[in-house]
Amino acid sequence: MRSDQEIRTAFILASGPFTGGLLWDRVGEKLREAGAEVHAATLTGTGGGAAPAGGVDEGEVELETHIADVVRLIDAVTAPTVVLVGHDYAIHPVLGAAQRRVERVTRIVYLDSGLPQDGDLPLALVPDTDVHTLLRERPDATVPAPAPDQWQRWGNTTGLSPADLEQLSSLAAPQPGRTLTEPLRLTGALRSVPTSGVLCTASGLTIEAVQQLVTSGMPQFQALAEPGVGFFELATGHWPMLSCPDELAATLLRAAAGEGHRLTPANNTPFQERPFLLDVPVAARERTGRLDLHLPDPADDGGPRPAILFVHGGPLPRDLVPDLRDWPLYVGHARLAASRGVVGAVVAHRLHATSDYPTAAADVAEALRVLRADPRVDADRIALWVFSGGGLLLSDHLAAPQPWLRCVAANYPVLAPLAGWLGVDPRFAPAAVLPKAGRLPIVLTRVGLEAPDIAATVAAFVAAADECGAALELVDVPHALHGFDVHDPTDETREAVQRALSAVLTHLHA
Repeated sequence: MRSDQEIRTAFILASGPFTGGLLWDRVGEKLREAGAEVHAATLTGTGGGAAPAGGVDEGEVELETHIADVVRLIDAVTAPTVVLVGHDYAIHPVLGAAQRRVERVTRIVYLDSGLPQDGDLPLALVPDTDVHTLLRERPDATVPAPAPDQWQRWGNTTGLSPADLEQLSSLAAPQPGRTLTEPLRLTGALRSVPTSGVLCTASGLTIEAVQQLVTSGMPQFQALAEPGVGFFELATGHWPMLSCPDELAATLLRAAAGEGHRLTPANNTPFQERPFLLDVPVAARERTGRLDLHLPDPADDGGPRPAILFVHGGPLPRDLVPDLRDWPLYVGHARLAASRGVVGAVVAHRLHATSDYPTAAADVAEALRVLRADPRVDADRIALWVFSGGGLLLSDHLAAPQPWLRCVAANYPVLAPLAGWLGVDPRFAPAAVLPKAGRLPIVLTRVGLEAPDIAATVAAFVAAADECGAALELVDVPHALHGFDVHDPTDETREAVQRALSAVLTHLHA
């Protein structure tokens, strides 16, 4: 038996919704055998039969309650090194507590969890869309714990036997709804704390995929390539504390020692600063609310003009600097449209998490209303042009095409939720609604060097279009990457941009 003086590392283990400390029994045993101090969290009102403490009513349990639970565990640690492990939902109280005891925390481990940012709701990372509906209608509702055959709605169950699923349910308790609907507030105090990511690859996310995100240059992923961040993979599903507890314990010990795969930083200009691939003339620009208008030369005025609404991808962080409407990518496309005699509009919609598609769709719908109401715009000749993760936002317009919408277009779109995209409302399924689109023209710019998971969504969409006879026009760019309009300024990519715009203009002027 080791004395407290010999114990150098303490692990605080916190698991996802419904579950508590009993879930960690085998992992805790292996960590203690290695000489670690272990505190397995049972957060107030969750698994293991824990009741709200201190006279707190169950309906009053919220994220702040769980943050306080983790703070108390940190304060109880005797070892000098404290490693916090947040699985799934629990990464939210772990981060909230860590910033209050930042001087004590030596590492934070993200175990098959998201990367919540300041202001994010834990609900954004809940995959079960029925729960989103429940808590939108009743934010204080209690979410029932899953039955053994329902856990796949909360994460990949690879590696779990029927007995494991029975155990999960037996250890689970209903989740207080306010723990999921209270935003996480982060102050920036954790920037210097080293982190580790443990990816359960059966859930669909791998180190290679994360490296692709970093290489893309998108701003929200660059911190993942900092020297203090290491990654590990476990070939299992979402509950490795049950499916491979010994391997998970060994991985946590390696993480505590500072091991892990380091990602390669993007070695070029950040995506949001990369120049558009064409030199286009500056157009007069007006900003109203979430909408920017880039206007054709008034000297050529011939009455109201057709308009193209450009819809950015995502999800993207809040409060981006620069504002995405100032990114050369979207400014370039809008100016190019204005140079061809139509109004180029850009909307800043609120797609900050994969559960935000309904909000983003409402922002796009409002932008279209404002755009069509402008007297300089021909309200009956509108096109909608989406990029990347904005592809899912085509769904509403394919499902119920309006007579004034003359065309939709997409550059390197994501056309179905990707692995790890949690809480996407099922209505955002472009391929499924294609038969309702009738003869609405669709101009799809497809890149040959697309990430395989995105390419699969495009292939499924094209197959669905062939089956239902949709009016699909493909602009293929065989040697181009995702984001080629700022990545790859070649003759091939420049010609593709012009060809796609010409196709859209043909439909606008028809």
